[in-house]
Amino acid sequence: MMDVHLGDVLRLRKPHPCGTDLWDVVRLGADLGLRCQGCQRRVLMPRGDVERQVKEWIKAEPPGPLQH
Repeated sequence: MMDVHLGDVLRLRKPHPCGTDLWDVVRLGADLGLRCQGCQRRVLMPRGDVERQVKEWIKAEPPGPLQH
């Protein structure tokens, strides 16, 4: 099981019809919410399907320390 976080970028095996294959993770749970970086289309996919489709996983940068 992948340890996916909000803000991670996933490169999937099949490109979206708009031509890009990069997706931002915008929702977590049993289904993952993904937003296409090309056309901003949002989709929900079961976590297992996403794990099989991932070609490359680009980890999001952790947030820095809080500034007061």
